Order: sequence, then C-alpha cells, then structure tokens
Amino acid sequence: MDSHSNGDSRSHPNIPKIKFTNLFINGQFVDSLSAKTFETIDPRTGEVIATVAAGDKDDVDLAVKAAREAFDHGPWPRMPGAERGKIMMKLADLIDAHVEELAALDTIDAGKSFMMGKIGDIPSAANTLRYYAGAADKIHGEVLKMARPFHGYTLLEPIGVVGHIIPWNFPTTMFFLKTSPALAAGCTMVVKPAEQTPLSALFYAHLANLAGVPDGVLNVVTGFGSTAGAALASHMDVDKVSFTGSTKVGRLIMQAAAASNLKQVSLELGGKSPLLIFDDADVDKAAELALLGIFYNKGEICVASSRVLVQEGIYDEFVKKISEKVKSWVVGDPFDPKVKYGPQVDKKQLEKILSYIEHGKREGATLLAGGKRIGDVGYYIQPTIFTDVKEDSLIAQDEIFGPVLSVIKFKTIEEGIKSANNTKYGLAAGIVTNNIDVANTVSRSIRAGSIWINCYFAFDASSPFGGYKMSGFGRDSGMHAIHKYLQVKSVVTPLLNTPWL
Repeated sequence: MDSHSNGDSRSHPNIPKIKFTNLFINGQFVDSLSAKTFETIDPRTGEVIATVAAGDKDDVDLAVKAAREAFDHGPWPRMPGAERGKIMMKLADLIDAHVEELAALDTIDAGKSFMMGKIGDIPSAANTLRYYAGAADKIHGEVLKMARPFHGYTLLEPIGVVGHIIPWNFPTTMFFLKTSPALAAGCTMVVKPAEQTPLSALFYAHLANLAGVPDGVLNVVTGFGSTAGAALASHMDVDKVSFTGSTKVGRLIMQAAAASNLKQVSLELGGKSPLLIFDDADVDKAAELALLGIFYNKGEICVASSRVLVQEGIYDEFVKKISEKVKSWVVGDPFDPKVKYGPQVDKKQLEKILSYIEHGKREGATLLAGGKRIGDVGYYIQPTIFTDVKEDSLIAQDEIFGPVLSVIKFKTIEEGIKSANNTKYGLAAGIVTNNIDVANTVSRSIRAGSIWINCYFAFDASSPFGGYKMSGFGRDSGMHAIHKYLQVKSVVTPLLNTPWL
C-alpha cells in the first residue's frame, strides 16, 4: 500500500521567501559571534531551505544578559498586567495577519500539513496568546488569616529570566505554549528552537518586536541542543528552564540545572499513550479515532495513541476496520490538501522509525499495513500497523515518534487498566466506551496527565497539559502554566499596638 501523492514537491506558490536567519538578541537580528551557520532542510525533498546562524555558549551569554537587563531594569515586569496584555493581543493580531506565511514556514521546515497549519496550529497559537493576555492583569496573591496578631498577604512575582527549549514537531504551538504564560507573568526569556525547525521562531521574534515587546524581553538563539541548549540549561543567570522534548534530554537539563544555580525546571517529555477501546464502542468511530490518534502529524506528536488496546469482543472486527480505513491515509507533499500527512522531519527520524519497524517484525508482531519508506526523495513513510503485539516488545514500550501503531488485545476492564499503565510514560490516554461507569473508573485509574473520553487530541488553552512518571512534570496550558513562571512571596506586618512576639 503506497497511498502517496507526490505532486510538485520541489516548489509551491505558497512557499515564502526566507526573511530571518540570524539570532534575535536585544531587539536586533545579529550574526552569531563565531559566524558559524547550519543548514535547515526541507524534509519534502532533502534539500537546503536556508542557512541559519548557529548560536552557542557566547551567544546564549549575550541573550541572557539582555534578558537579565530587561528584567532587572526594563519596563516589562513593572508595567501593569493590562498593558502587557495589550501588547500580547497586538502580537496575536500580527500572527493572524501572517497566517499563510507562517504555516508555510512550518511546512517546509517540519513537513507539517500546510492546511492544518492555516486552520489549526497558527490560529491556535494566536488564541493561546490572547488567553494569557487576558490573564495578565489577573495575577494576584491572597490575604492570609494569621493565627498570631499579624497582617499577612502574598505577592505573586515573575520568576525572572526563563530559558525555553522547544521541539521540532510543533514549532509554532510549542513556541507560544512556552512564551505566552511567561510573558503574561512579566518574565523575560531566551527561546532555543529545535535546530530542525528554526524559521518560524525567528519570524515570531520579528512580529513580537513589531507588536511592541520591549528589547531584551524575547530573545531567540538558534543552534544545537548540545551547545546552545546546554548553555541555556546550565546558565547561572537563568532562573527557570522550560523544556519539551525527549526524556533523555530532559534528564540532562535537570542535571545541568542542579549543577549550576539550582534553577527551577519544568519538563514535558516522552509518551507512549494508550487508547482503550471497550466492547460496547462503535467500532467504526473507534477505528477512525485510533488512526487519527497515531497518524496525525505523521505520528510526530508526544501524545500519539501509539498503543491501541482493544477488548477481545470487538478485536477482530476492529482490526478489519482499521485495515480498510488506513488505505484512505494518503501520504505526500504536505502542501497538497488531499494529503493526510507529509514527510518525517529529517533523515535521522526516518531511519529511527524504519529501524523500529524492523524490530517489530523481528519480535513476531504481525505487520497489518505499511512498513516501508515511500520513494527515495524526501522522508516519507507508509502508515504502519502492527497487530499481535506483545506488551513488553520494543514497539509497545519505546516512543517511536512516527506513524507506527501497535494493537494489543485485552479481556477485562482490570486487564485493560493494567496494560494502559504498563509503560514508563504517563502523558495522555484515550477511552472509547458508551458506559459512563467504565469511563469514570478507567479515567481515575490511568496514571496520565490528560484523559480523553470518546475523543482524542482534545487540547484547549484552558486545559492543563503535562505528564506523570517519565513524561515529566509541570503543566503547559491553563492557569497552572502561569504559576510555573511566578514566585510566591509572603509579606507579614504586626498589627497596631500589638507587642512584638
């Protein structure tokens, strides 16, 4: 099965001219101090899109210095929250005004669907900004009822300079999931986008400048994780690091934070999310949900439902349904609106996914669909489904981060819950059932940060998102996210005419 739509993958009328390829520090686009650069690659073709400045430790030092100056002496932390909100609203409007160009940047840099970028990622990012812009003037402490004769209250204050290290699979979404609450809180920051997808981050820096975000508040240093990312995580003048990416790198960031100034860390890491489908489910709808949950964004999504657990009563019918429905998942140029998903982000990711597919074959799983690379230009892989998967196999336990689905049979509700929790990760889970008692029992029993019942990918700016176990800690989205970027200060004074105690 080759469901492949190639079209003219080398050119498209929506491909924009690349405008920004330098570091953005203290309100200016600048070369890296070393003058080093790196190539960013179009995964549709494997060809170079642009040459981008490669920042390293010295550049991070400059960016952090600018952010520190802006925090310690600049207007951003000191201006009323409503004024910060107005600037954030203006930035959101500018994003809306450039939606096609921004969607195209993420398409040529990450292989993402152009249509989904236009109707999904980019507008959602603008709305995330608006959500936190509306919260910027609602950050306040509380009056304390003291047990002794004192008057006490708390202040919520911005934590300081924040380092945001973001991944390549959702360059726009993750940029604003990180920066929006930090901006609302009054923090200043340095963003290190993934080296695979630097282009939209630099464009957002330009738009922030146009919106009136003061110099030094939002800095972007492009470069590699082992240099720029490591420098940011270990920097003595960074007060907080927020990271989304692999569990392996998350450990390194924690170690760097502990070894430097013991900065606060929040981590959104890997996932191996289960989708539990019970005997009473509508099999047709469950099959559609299962395929969406793993193949959306070519499986390059941390909450992908890469383990579909199906109760034995409908297992055979479910397998038949997905083997039919997967044929409609057309793979090809992500500018083509008929295409369901495009290429993997780069050659390294392509080879990693193909190696896991070979593991699945060797481990005795049944290859129901796909399993092969498509063509030799670009990094395309067929939608791949394994059945008869053993729970302890590599493909059932490791985060593949690609379009590879493992289908596993279970008997009882208790067995399904046990299987769902049989992973080191705990980012999300889905439940498909028409029984409210099953839904409630299972949702309370699965150790994961987001549970979606009869739906999947049900993200919202107001809904906290983050993991249990080795999927990390701390929450993006919702009001919980703002509190990651705030310190709580207690202020206590004695009541009048009260002896000092």
